[in-house]
Amino acid sequence: MKKLLALSTAIALISGAAYAQDKTLTISVYSFGMDAMKAAIFDPFEEVCGCDVVIETGNSVERMAKIEANAANPVIDVAVMSAHDALALSRKGLWQSLDISKIPSHAELYESAKDPIGDHMAVGYGFYATSIVYRSDLVEINSWSDLLSDELKGRVALPNITGTQGPLTLMMLGQSLGYDDLTFSDTIDAIGESADDIVTFYNRSSELAQLMLQEEVIAAPVGRFAWSRFSGADLPFKWAEPSEGQTGGMNVMLMTKDNGNEELAHQFINYWLSNEVQTRVAELKLDSPANATVVVSDEIAESLTYGADLINSLTMLDPGAIIDNRDAWLERWNEKVVN
Repeated sequence: MKKLLALSTAIALISGAAYAQDKTLTISVYSFGMDAMKAAIFDPFEEVCGCDVVIETGNSVERMAKIEANAANPVIDVAVMSAHDALALSRKGLWQSLDISKIPSHAELYESAKDPIGDHMAVGYGFYATSIVYRSDLVEINSWSDLLSDELKGRVALPNITGTQGPLTLMMLGQSLGYDDLTFSDTIDAIGESADDIVTFYNRSSELAQLMLQEEVIAAPVGRFAWSRFSGADLPFKWAEPSEGQTGGMNVMLMTKDNGNEELAHQFINYWLSNEVQTRVAELKLDSPANATVVVSDEIAESLTYGADLINSLTMLDPGAIIDNRDAWLERWNEKVVN
């Protein structure tokens, strides 16, 4: 009997170990800085959970399409994306509400990151500010409207309407010109009238950085996550603080509906949002923390969207407004700017 009990115990332990090894969490993420992100988040979490973490990358369109195509039998457990892309899939019923009681780190988030698209479908894990980077030795920027000034004719770049920075720039430029309509019609028309004086409508921050380092462009709207491309250069680039303020956005984490891996997904989300991990990611300058308890040096903060004063002051475009209006924005953009 004792031998049978010992054998049963051994089998149970082996089965438990095998189960722990068989646990797998599949995460869909941006490809930016993947090696560093693995070292800072994904690999350490494998040690914590005793599981395997599978990472899938791709652009937003590809990743969203995969989640939608596999809605009946999810192949992704957790996904990260922009708040408006998250809301678009939420409207299609592809996420499930998060159980906040299983995410203790949630209490430490900035208020705007706690429920950014409603119904606790998402949590924010990182902010980014957007302002204007410019050559301080050649021009002074005090307003978003300066982007269309005579002084910057032939020396300014703007983001393409289809990129993340496009709608944000339209919102702030429109405010500076006295337009509050979210159709952005008057703002797009104003850009169209100045289109010949704009060097390019860029799609990637790397493309813009090259133009600015070559001194072909001396001012352009930029997301803070790309600031390091300019702040470390020999040229005197400056981050503008326009009179209308700065805009920005938030990236969020979500859990797919009925993925069958909810416990592990909650554990991972809580881990990423923890002070420990958010501090590590911030110090590596990989992302700006949504956890309000994170403290970093002034030198690190310079590269991030960091601190309550800045984050609470950002003028953010409502995710629903982006989804509801972007087709009309693109149609008018093609008519007034591209043609």
